[in-house]
Amino acid sequence: MKLPNFLIIGAPKAGTSSLYAYLNQHPEIYMSPIKEPHFFMLNDEKANFQGPGDQVRFKLSVHQLEEYKKLFEGSKNEIAIGEASTTYLGSNTAPERIKYYIPDVKLIAILRNPVDAAYASFMHLVRDGDESLKDFELALQAEEKRLKMNWDPLWHYTRRGFYYLQVNRYFETFNRDQIKIYIYEDFKKNPNFILKDIFQFLNVNENFLIDMSKKYNISGIPKSRVLNSILLKDNKFKSAAKLLFPRGVRKSASNQIKLWNMNNLRKPKMSEESRIYLTHLFREDLLRLQDLIQQDISVWLNDSIIN
Repeated sequence: MKLPNFLIIGAPKAGTSSLYAYLNQHPEIYMSPIKEPHFFMLNDEKANFQGPGDQVRFKLSVHQLEEYKKLFEGSKNEIAIGEASTTYLGSNTAPERIKYYIPDVKLIAILRNPVDAAYASFMHLVRDGDESLKDFELALQAEEKRLKMNWDPLWHYTRRGFYYLQVNRYFETFNRDQIKIYIYEDFKKNPNFILKDIFQFLNVNENFLIDMSKKYNISGIPKSRVLNSILLKDNKFKSAAKLLFPRGVRKSASNQIKLWNMNNLRKPKMSEESRIYLTHLFREDLLRLQDLIQQDISVWLNDSIIN
């Protein structure tokens, strides 16, 4: 039975949903039908995070090896076989487990300014109706308490932004030529260039054209919380629709719901005080990261930038 030969390991809120969707279009690439199985993070134990919505986010996670292998049974003659679990980057144990099962694997990570990633995670959880603290500063203050209560890593707004140790664990476990580190801003500005480089890395046709017209996993604050709840949460109307309408109609309706939801989202700017605080918090780690990955991320150190 097959195992993947490449993994997208993170980082959260850094374009991994889009990358997964783009790679899934390539005829020489097979992506697991479950985007984030989280197998190498779960250590053979079922996910048991205790935060609001955590059980829903991890309902498709896979903790048993045989079940994990089944995710790749649909692959045929594809050259690259992969999956995309953003929990792998921040996991203390994932690198060694990945090394044990698939030592020659290729690893891809997109890193985003941790200040922006923290705020995007906050808006993601507000969007999904799980974050009860609608003030970002209060949510930051609650982080340590939530860590102790074993909430899903998505709630670790600042903890997941200290990239140096996370990336270095992989550099110490694998040969560097097995790892590709990209910067989110570069991916957003010139996705074709990044995709071509990834295709070369995976030894697939680098000239295949990808449709990038759709946006994936957009975060934001709902303009109407009532409408947001109707669009995103399971309810009796959605359940009835599944029974009444054929699959094709349901898929079309699902796409329309996603569009409505995107139009219902707004992206308020982070406060200047929060940006200054977080930039200073991450500063030393980012300087170490910059030396480690040998890429210029100095723009992330500018606390005067308002997103």
